[in-house]
Amino acid sequence: MYVFSVAAICQDIVGRCSFIDVLEEAVLVHRPVAVALRDGTRFIDVVVDVVTENGEDYAVFHNRERVPVTEIAATTRADPHVPRRP
Repeated sequence: MYVFSVAAICQDIVGRCSFIDVLEEAVLVHRPVAVALRDGTRFIDVVVDVVTENGEDYAVFHNRERVPVTEIAATTRADPHVPRRP
């Protein structure tokens, strides 16, 4: 079981559009995220894309099959934030 070490971003609290923005930002920074699915499954992976097909949004991960965004309850950074050096 993964425990979120920083505040998790919950889709039910921030709303679908803002949650998709969070996933899209994760694509840009190429950092692992901890994901909690609504069925209780938890995993850590890198989001490589967020796509829409037939009106459904999907998060595409590096090591797993894509997941419908509606099935994701929450996400957060998997690693502590370390500022990049110039």
